[in-house]
Amino acid sequence: METERIFRLNHARPGRGPVMYWMSREQRAADNHALAAALELARERRVPCHVAFCLAPAFAGAGLRHYAFMLEGLRRTVEEINEHGLPFHLLEGEPGDEVPRLARELEAGAVLADFDPLRLKRTWQARTAEALAVEFLELDSHNTVPCRFVSGHQEWSAFTLRRKITRCLDSFLHEPPPLTPQNWARPEIPVLDWDSALARLAPDPTVPVLAEPRPGAQAARLCMETFIRERLPRYHLERNDPNAWVQSGLSPYLHFGQLAPLRVALEVSRSSAPAAARDAFLEELIVRRELADNYCHFNPDYDRREGLPDWARRSLDQHRCDDREYLYTPEEFEAARTHDSLWNAAQLQMVKTGRMHGFLRMYWAKKILEWSESPETAQQTAIRLNDRYSLDGRDPNGYVGVAWSVGGLHDRPWGRRPVFGTVRYMSRAGCARKFQVERFVESIYKLV
Repeated sequence: METERIFRLNHARPGRGPVMYWMSREQRAADNHALAAALELARERRVPCHVAFCLAPAFAGAGLRHYAFMLEGLRRTVEEINEHGLPFHLLEGEPGDEVPRLARELEAGAVLADFDPLRLKRTWQARTAEALAVEFLELDSHNTVPCRFVSGHQEWSAFTLRRKITRCLDSFLHEPPPLTPQNWARPEIPVLDWDSALARLAPDPTVPVLAEPRPGAQAARLCMETFIRERLPRYHLERNDPNAWVQSGLSPYLHFGQLAPLRVALEVSRSSAPAAARDAFLEELIVRRELADNYCHFNPDYDRREGLPDWARRSLDQHRCDDREYLYTPEEFEAARTHDSLWNAAQLQMVKTGRMHGFLRMYWAKKILEWSESPETAQQTAIRLNDRYSLDGRDPNGYVGVAWSVGGLHDRPWGRRPVFGTVRYMSRAGCARKFQVERFVESIYKLV
């Protein structure tokens, strides 16, 4: 058990009962430090280990697309967990109420949880910590270098965090503990009705289920292996070309915890791809992704204007009353009814496929700023659309991506322009210098 990944969420002493792992962000059996730690504690104390997951209704704008993907992946994870002799409890309702209730029912002696920097998840953990009379521990299985360990404050940029990660990366870039069978205890394995659980949740059906990508740890592993074999060798050369699409496609699996970022980092590091390709991808996977966790963990206003850098807020305020050549409502943005066929194509790609190319996501958000009545409206429109349609929505990466685009987060002041002030600007002409815009637009309109 890596002690650097552990954080104590209360000051209670351990009890004598079972160990309970509250699975949330890391929805997998393999490469899961929290689950491995729970098993290790249970084995040392010779008590059973239980796993629980709580379905929270209407979570942050998630629709049927997201709940169906999550539940199918979770169902497959539970099969693997059960095969190792671990009972899995599917709870429904407010996690701050349901998790302590199950812990009392099991007479648990310790509860372990996943690290998550988002405001609502931390509220659930705080309520659980208040209600528990036994020790409550958090383990960071999401960051290759644990978020709380690598830095104790909000980092200014990727440059400042990169230095800290680089110094200690080798200490964490190694195989995680394997999942071992629970052969010292034989607790009863509950039978779960997944279809009924989804029906009771009744998520918004207007965001329909996608045929691809397929959910689950096995599909995630296959996606990773295909990327490393077929697209990673060209990643450093073509990652900003939406027509080439050399992106990994792993973001939904990483978001729902069906694949460990550490596993991806290990496999990419071991691959035969050019060093420049490996370095470019690991920069995104480790430094940029973990910078997003750092920001959301240390800045409670990560999805609001107050979380933006002071220089950007001042500059945007100075240009608040600038004339906008085009002005669209949030509803017009959602329906992809703008004058810009490239922007419309990016929006349609997200609506129809649950994904958007990373380079275009920056352009997409910056144009929402340019064509909205205020920076605040732009930020909330971009967040709502991303959370509603992207499979990897409701994620630190998404909130930080919008904050970078709309409010200069982790960036520096640029030349002054109308509306943007000194926040970095992007144009369709700039996109055309990087890739064939019309080819991309045509491909999306054929798709829809």
